[in-house]
Amino acid sequence: MKKLFLVLFCALCLVNPVLTYAVTAEDSEINLSKYETKNLKQTLAEEEIKEEYSDYKETDDQITIYLFRGNGCHYCQNFLNFLNSITKEYGKYFKLVSFEVWSNQDNGNLMTSISKFTGQDAGGVPYIIIGEQVFPGYASDYDDGIKAAIKNLYESDDRYDVFEEYNKAVKEAKKAAKGDTGTIVFWNLTFTVLAVLAVVLYTKKQNEKLLDKIEDLSHKQTKTVEVKSQETKEKNAKKRK
Repeated sequence: MKKLFLVLFCALCLVNPVLTYAVTAEDSEINLSKYETKNLKQTLAEEEIKEEYSDYKETDDQITIYLFRGNGCHYCQNFLNFLNSITKEYGKYFKLVSFEVWSNQDNGNLMTSISKFTGQDAGGVPYIIIGEQVFPGYASDYDDGIKAAIKNLYESDDRYDVFEEYNKAVKEAKKAAKGDTGTIVFWNLTFTVLAVLAVVLYTKKQNEKLLDKIEDLSHKQTKTVEVKSQETKEKNAKKRK
């Protein structure tokens, strides 16, 4: 009987797969329109950096560089100066969406969430995301890698956007959680029914054994009474003789 319960328990565990996600069903999708952001021109102006290429324009065809920054951050300014310097050659490929995190807590929380999703810790700013590539910090050594990331993403047939992928992952996590809940309920119910059935069968078997013992005991008692009755008859018969 113990083996039966063990088998049932193992079966229940096996039918509940463990799914892991960078996000969970408790996370919410990200709506960027609810956050305070600035484009390249606005960000340069805020940092008092003069535009080097005044003909720079944003278009729907450009890829998006996401920048988490702090006002007055020296390394952030260095990165913005670099972007500013390549707008004439690369400006047709990219647009910038920047989030100021030092004075905006919502933007700071967003950086934390998205860095967990990318798997690249945001220890500080700047935190730069271009497609699937993350640059945690900035140094001039990154320049060639950043330009390559911009060009490769622009020329890609399947452009990766980290916020779109984050929202997809949240939807999948919620869908999986809903499916897992249904599966857990079904198998818990199945396990309960099987367990009850096992108990009923076990109880029935024990009752049958008990009834057999009672019947056997009753049969022995009856036989004993019959034997004693026969012996009494024989003794009485001898006395009469």
